[in-house]
Amino acid sequence: MIYQFVQQLQKEAIPVKQSCRVLEVSRSGYYEAQRRSAKPAPCKVSAHLKAQFQASQQSYGSRRLVTAMANAGFRIGRYKVRSLMRQGALKPVWKRKFIHTTDS
Repeated sequence: MIYQFVQQLQKEAIPVKQSCRVLEVSRSGYYEAQRRSAKPAPCKVSAHLKAQFQASQQSYGSRRLVTAMANAGFRIGRYKVRSLMRQGALKPVWKRKFIHTTDS
């Protein structure tokens, strides 16, 4: 709550350093709270993750999905994608290598 007040003061051209000092809060705490609130909602992320997975014809793993999500504008880590894939039961399908056999 107090960090929102610091953000309002910043919009009024008062430096973060000064407002944090007056309100007796740390700047690192303010920036950490700002970073935490910037995370997208899990429901929105998981829905978009499933859409990306289906668009890849169920072939993308966590590493490629992280890249696809970053291109779509989501900041999410590989291990978070991996855990969301486990929760949603999203398992990539591997295409088998063609083995040429003879009929002789």
